[in-house]
Order: sequence, then C-alpha cells, then structure tokens
Amino acid sequence: MTTTGLGSLPGDDIREWMRAVLELVDTPFLPELPARPYGDMISRTVAVLTELAADLQPVGWRLTGGGDARASLDQRRARALLHEDLDVLEEYADGYQGLLKVQVTGPWTLAASVERPRGDKMLADHGARRDLAQALADGVQQHVADVRKRVPGAEVVLQVDEPGLPAVLAGAVPTASGWSKHRSVDGPGAVELLSLFTTGAPTVVHCCAARPPIEVFTKSGATGVAVDVSLLNTAGWDQVAAAAEAGTALYAGLVPTTGAVPDPRKAAGPLVRRWRELGLDPAGLNQLVITPACGLAAASSPADARARLKLLRDIVDVLGEAADE
Repeated sequence: MTTTGLGSLPGDDIREWMRAVLELVDTPFLPELPARPYGDMISRTVAVLTELAADLQPVGWRLTGGGDARASLDQRRARALLHEDLDVLEEYADGYQGLLKVQVTGPWTLAASVERPRGDKMLADHGARRDLAQALADGVQQHVADVRKRVPGAEVVLQVDEPGLPAVLAGAVPTASGWSKHRSVDGPGAVELLSLFTTGAPTVVHCCAARPPIEVFTKSGATGVAVDVSLLNTAGWDQVAAAAEAGTALYAGLVPTTGAVPDPRKAAGPLVRRWRELGLDPAGLNQLVITPACGLAAASSPADARARLKLLRDIVDVLGEAADE
C-alpha cells in the first residue's frame, strides 16, 4: 500500500512543493499550482502540445493552427512555466529512484474545453478531436521521455485526468450557444482515443465522479484508475470491484480536499465497509494507492494541504490493520 497526490496544490512556490511531495508521499509527482498564471490543468496540457498552436481567449484556450512557429505568446509562456518546473524537479529529485508521477489532461476533457479556430469546442468535430488527441499523445510521449532523461532513476507513471468524460459520454457538454448539447460519444469511441495514452508508460486515469467510466479506462489499457471514494454510487462501486478483481490498480481518494482534516480511521471507514460488503479479498487492501479525494488546489493554505498529504500514511496504517483482520 502506497500514497500519492493527484496533482494540483495551493500557492505558487514550486520549490516548496517539490520538496514536500518528495517527503510526504511514497510516489512523488510533479506539482500543478493553478494559482500561478498558466498553471492550471488545461494550460499545463496545452504546453505539452507540440504540433498545434493555441491562444488564450477570455473564454479559454482556442486552437489557432498547426506548427510551433505560430504558437501564441500565451502558449510560449505556458511552455516556459512547465520547463521551469521540470528544472526544479530535476534539481530536487537528483539521485531519486522509484515511481514518479506526471499529470496531463486527457483527450476528451481537453476536447470539451478547447475551442476550434472558428469557435465551439473541438468535441464537435470528429476529425478535429482525433487530431488533437494524436498531437497530445505525441507531446505526452516527448514529455515523459524528458522526465525520464532528467530523473534517470525514476519509473514514470502517467496520470490522465478525465473529469469531463462522464459528461462527454452522456451528451451533456453544452455547445457555444448554450442552447443545445454536443452529441454523446459511445464507449468504444472513448476507448479508441484514450488508448493512445496507455502504451508508453504505466497509466492511471483519474476521474472524480459518482460513476466514473472505469470500464472505458480499463478497456483502453490503463493500469490504474483514480476515484473519489466518497462520491461513488452503487454502480460505481460495482465497476471498482470488477476492476480490482481484474488486477487494475485502484487509487482510492479518501482525504477530503476541504473542510476539517479527518481522523485516519474515519477517513478509511467507508472504503473498508464497502470493500467487505462487496466480498472483496481483505488482502487486496494492501494493493491500494491512497490519495486525496481530488486535487488539493482548493485547500485553505499550503499548510492545510500538507496536513492532508501527511494524513495519507496514517490511513495506510489503518487499512493495513483491516487487511490483516
């Protein structure tokens, strides 16, 4: 049983957070600090795109064409920020050996967030969203290779964030006019694009929803799924159980991102109860990765976020006891 975070953290001090994640969790990760300009998850991922140019508009990112030469000032700034953060990672993780996680926005959430050159979301155009996914997959491959070069002892794990995929599958993403919704995408179509990201590194797909489409994630080849345990409904738990029994790694979000920091036994309780109710092998608890419920950018302060990350290892001890019962 190990611990990690899901990416976002409060504040703007990348050096402080790089030191913290190397100390507080078993699998450190490249921090995302959305309080900084170009530090949010979409900007971070636009920075990884190497074959498509984009510009930041009042409504969000919009593609402007292909080729790095036409990258806007905003995209160049996003890339510069990511490069600076990778320099900090290289400095602080010098000599590190073990798992190291990086996060990117997944192709479906990105397509539902980024606009085409003439307006409306990339999601609206089958060919455009495929081109976007392919460009992202190529950029991610280079990004992962860069991290491996900077931290040679690391085994890089790729986290693909897909908070928008349930809405994409349900046909619930509004069009630019707001009067209608984009056409839903079926499961096989969702699997097809996600599978572009599951071949170059161990991949965990993260989605905080009551019923995350875990079957889509596993069929795409993901080796792990990250979920908010507190949000799972019955159908969500059934998919979690099926994935766990099939050997998929479960990243269990147990620590709330806001509010009072819970007692470790209280935080672990819902997972232990449902694990037993589903008839899963108690020893399987030892295979879990324990995380916050979601990113911690909304935590009240860096100190509060640190306390939540520190709690993860206390929860591991509680779950270890439950696994032995």
